[in-house]
Amino acid sequence: MLAGMEKRALIWMAGRLPAAVNSDHLTVLGLSSMIGASLAYWNAAENPIALWIVNICLVLNWFGDSLDGTLARVRNRQRPRYGYYVDHVVDVIAISILMAGMVLGGQIRPGIASVFLVGYLLLSSEVFLATHALNKFQISFFKFGPTELRLLLIIGNLFVYYMRPQIALLGDIWQLFDVGFAVGALGVLLVFATTAIRHTVQLYNEERLD
Repeated sequence: MLAGMEKRALIWMAGRLPAAVNSDHLTVLGLSSMIGASLAYWNAAENPIALWIVNICLVLNWFGDSLDGTLARVRNRQRPRYGYYVDHVVDVIAISILMAGMVLGGQIRPGIASVFLVGYLLLSSEVFLATHALNKFQISFFKFGPTELRLLLIIGNLFVYYMRPQIALLGDIWQLFDVGFAVGALGVLLVFATTAIRHTVQLYNEERLD
């Protein structure tokens, strides 16, 4: 939903960054800020104001994670294989660390976090495989990509901070992130299944033996 506006903003920022700042610096910033978000979630169990630190870290993560590739393209300093590999290794590490912080901070139940993380990693694997098998790279589905997901997480943090919502469901009391990530896990697994089937059928038809 935000791709067009985001792309223009990233190009504008990339053209104004100091020459001393390179893509590797931004990648490190993206990972470091996600570690910071995880630690803040952990601390939020005793100090809810830490949720504001989470939001700041998520903005910094967006800045570093989204701008590193744009900066390389704007400056014509691209290293396609290195950039692709490092970027996605960092992404997998970052989401794992973030979910661990949310579990340790009591923001989400371990079972729900585990299912969501497994779904995320399955979908990530499918994206990486499709990139090489089909020369097709897609990280946004149904108009939702990493930027929109960060924005939803920021909004969720504000709800948790101001309203402390609890949801009565199936004879139990659930927190906002329990329900949100449970729905997210189902969505991610559904996208993985449909995308994997579609790509399997496509490759089968393109490489028929008869």
